[in-house]
Amino acid sequence: MSIFSRKKPNRFLDLLIKQAEYTVEGMQALLAYVKEPSEEVAQQVTYIEKEADEVRRILIDELNRTFVTPIDREDIFALSLTIDDVLDYAESTVEEMYLLDVKPNVYIERMVSLLTDAAREIYMGVVRLEDHPNVATDHSVRAKALENRMETVYREAIANLFQMPRDIDHVVEMLKLREIYRHLSNAADRGDAAANVIGDIVVKKM
Repeated sequence: MSIFSRKKPNRFLDLLIKQAEYTVEGMQALLAYVKEPSEEVAQQVTYIEKEADEVRRILIDELNRTFVTPIDREDIFALSLTIDDVLDYAESTVEEMYLLDVKPNVYIERMVSLLTDAAREIYMGVVRLEDHPNVATDHSVRAKALENRMETVYREAIANLFQMPRDIDHVVEMLKLREIYRHLSNAADRGDAAANVIGDIVVKKM
């Protein structure tokens, strides 16, 4: 193949893919933490989040310096932001669990597991955007379905949380857990938003 016929690299898509990859890694680390909490794993989540932030900074800088983009700049910005938000909530979940000494329970583990699967679907959706947009749509639909399942578990967790409080210590534990559940629910919302952006990009490509 002639070098003149090669497809020009899409640096924005490459950066979005890297962001999504870091989000999968961050969610996997969060899942490892809720299965077996340790300071080392908590620090790993924070490290991954910082690395992903740097990728986003580069993407925004490229966006500000580029007049014509291969994808609508609003969609590039929105997809980058929503993917970043998912990882931000993963980090804040670990941080608060560690600082508040919240012990993982079955609801937290189930929610994080579903969020990890959704992050993988978002990653695959971004990977397939350019060459296989219909497959990208399939992945975004799967991500949204996982988000719906996660919200069901979230509601179950909240309902269980507000069973008759036994004493003041139990009330304090309730408040701590509710905060953790809220972070995970917010992560799911942002994952759903990322899936929506993938769908919007595909529609515009057709």
